[in-house]
Amino acid sequence: MHERGIIFFGHCQSVSGNFGNLKFLNNSAPEMNSTFGPAIRSARLVLPLVASVFVQALVGQTVRLQSPTPADATTLEQQGKLPEAEQAWRSIAEHNPQDAGALASLGVVLSREEKYAEAASAYRKALALKPRLPGVQLNLGLAEFKQGNFQAAIAPLSAALAADPGSAQARMLLGISYYGARKFAEASKYLEPVAKSDPANVELHQMLAQSCLLAKKYSCALEEFQHILQQNPDSAAAHMLTGEALDGLGRTSEAIAEFQAAAKADPREANVHFGLGYLYWESHRYDDAVREFENQLALEPSHAQALAYLGDIHFKQNEPEKALPLLQKAARLNSNLRLAYLDMGAILVDQKRYAEALAVLQHAEKLDPLQPDAHFRLGRLYQATGHKEAAEKEFAEVRELHQKADEGIVEKMSGAGPASPPAPHP
Repeated sequence: MHERGIIFFGHCQSVSGNFGNLKFLNNSAPEMNSTFGPAIRSARLVLPLVASVFVQALVGQTVRLQSPTPADATTLEQQGKLPEAEQAWRSIAEHNPQDAGALASLGVVLSREEKYAEAASAYRKALALKPRLPGVQLNLGLAEFKQGNFQAAIAPLSAALAADPGSAQARMLLGISYYGARKFAEASKYLEPVAKSDPANVELHQMLAQSCLLAKKYSCALEEFQHILQQNPDSAAAHMLTGEALDGLGRTSEAIAEFQAAAKADPREANVHFGLGYLYWESHRYDDAVREFENQLALEPSHAQALAYLGDIHFKQNEPEKALPLLQKAARLNSNLRLAYLDMGAILVDQKRYAEALAVLQHAEKLDPLQPDAHFRLGRLYQATGHKEAAEKEFAEVRELHQKADEGIVEKMSGAGPASPPAPHP
């Protein structure tokens, strides 16, 4: 009887989707009732039981859908059904909030969906529950790295490298993160061994070379730029950066040759004429410097540094009428160009435009209070305007700064004082 009831209930649902036929049976003629009465009574008894079994089955199916297993979530992920896998891992984590593995797996799926901020949050929750969960620090660092959060990536990537010192991936990502965070000395430390193991990776060698250059590790920078030039002798950018490294080592004539090669390889390379002009300016070859600064301005009329240094040359050559407009334009374009403010102040003092000169020289002083020249020119200004006390204060500052500089030279020449710790070798 139980089996028949199930078949009957299933048949009614599949044919009509409702149970209208049962109403027909209830309203049939007596002879029909006498013929089918036993079956009808059996159906009336069985149907509630069958309905109960069917509802329980549906409830069981719902529970299974709401509570997938890790195997279910992994299968969805392997099938490339990432949104479904994400929901599955979320459900598992909600039902088991202390399951660090589920949170870590959720982070992996979110990363594959490029939801890096959510992935980082999931990884951090996993690590809070289980700090030594394998691979999670590396994944967290990578998620922060992908968002451009280089400073935030450093700590987890450092932890990942400490856990696996042989991981080239963790070392490279950590080096690039330091580079992105503008911590160039640290960047060079981690990038150097990775770059040496991959000599064909030009981008990696460029990043290492720039890190060394900006960390003032000029020998390292020079070695890397020369390596790059061996692979691409016509690279204007590599010639320029090699020139910068040579200039940092005090080899200015060689630096000029590199910038000349860069200008020849690509005369329109960004800043190539300014860089060459600066080296000529540094060497007091002012006519050559003027030519290069003007070449730069022909390509980029609003190049603030080219304007400032060109103005400085005219100032040094006692041509204030040419210098002042260039310096004023440079200062309007970039308010951090100390040279422009310093020269403007001197010209304005000579023109007895004291109020303007005061504002300009005070700004120059604020840009770098440890340089004595702005203090000296302010002292001269105060002297010219009868402010003797203020002038003496500025001149005292000049003497103190020169004394500190002299002490630094004495220490370097005599070896007095505590020695600086050696730079760590990568």
